Amino acid sequence: MGQFFYTAKAFDVLERLDPNPEYWEGKRGACVGVFQQIIAGHEPRGTLRDILQILRITGNPQVKYIIRVMKKWAKDNRVPVS
Repeated sequence: MGQFFYTAKAFDVLERLDPNPEYWEGKRGACVGVFQQIIAGHEPRGTLRDILQILRITGNPQVKYIIRVMKKWAKDNRVPVS
């Protein structure tokens, strides 16, 4: 259905309530799905800022690489993300 943003927010809440590794996997997949939609032009570019904020809350070491890739794309495509 392409509702990755709402899924990412839901997994974020679940992960904060219970740090189950499955919630991180769901959150990671949903955030990457949103990122793919942004690249394809199906989601507003401003959503990237929200996704980065959701990812920063996570303590998983994988998040650094994911954020780095997203920020590089944003910089290359002149998308302000702060």
